[in-house]
Amino acid sequence: MPRTFLIGGNWKMNGDRALVDTISNTLNNATLPEGVEVVVAPPFTLLSLAREKFKGSIGVSAQNASFEKSGAFTGEISCAMLKDIAIDWVILGHSERREIYGESDETVGKKVAFAVKNGFKVIACCGEKLEHREANKTTEVVFRQLEGIRAQLTPAEWANIVIAYEPVWAIGTGKVATPEQAQEVHEQIRAWLSEHVSADVASATRILYGGSVNGANSSSLQSKPDIDGFLVGGASLKADDFLTICKSKM
Repeated sequence: MPRTFLIGGNWKMNGDRALVDTISNTLNNATLPEGVEVVVAPPFTLLSLAREKFKGSIGVSAQNASFEKSGAFTGEISCAMLKDIAIDWVILGHSERREIYGESDETVGKKVAFAVKNGFKVIACCGEKLEHREANKTTEVVFRQLEGIRAQLTPAEWANIVIAYEPVWAIGTGKVATPEQAQEVHEQIRAWLSEHVSADVASATRILYGGSVNGANSSSLQSKPDIDGFLVGGASLKADDFLTICKSKM
């Protein structure tokens, strides 16, 4: 069965109510290609408004969630809180969470498992730094990150996981992996899934590319067989550019 192409827009710590209006008006009134799924991830303060403004066929995602149910965890957001405002997607394990806030592979795995067990669809991120790539350690790092997730999940739970491969050296730098570089890692991730989870999970799991994706390079990236969509950063804040990316799937 073909994998549905997915475009995710990670707004990070950007945006306001006006941007929700702008992006939602653009996407709601656009004719998107058949077989393409779109999910937007505004900051927490805009999630409820975004779910109200975007039409139902467009998903709305949080950018983080706790693995705790509730309690004395100042500043955290629980899965139950997100469910209460009709959010059922969450991005977890982004490199900025790992690097800036010290989230370990184990912590990311616990977050992913808790979210899935609470009915969420998860975009689980992985990716190497420049020094890892230059030392030929890309797969060592990526597979270690994936193992932190695999250790917490049953094979059946992978049905609600989307992997986003985001080479850290390409995030927000203007640098982008070539289609061949991205395809090579995506193919290796799929082979790892086949060996360590199952062939069925490997075949069905969507693997997104993220890292300076924009309207100019999305068309060439989407042509590769193991690239099942994009997790877009800065370009997701520009309505016309994001729409171009959403329409890039041939």
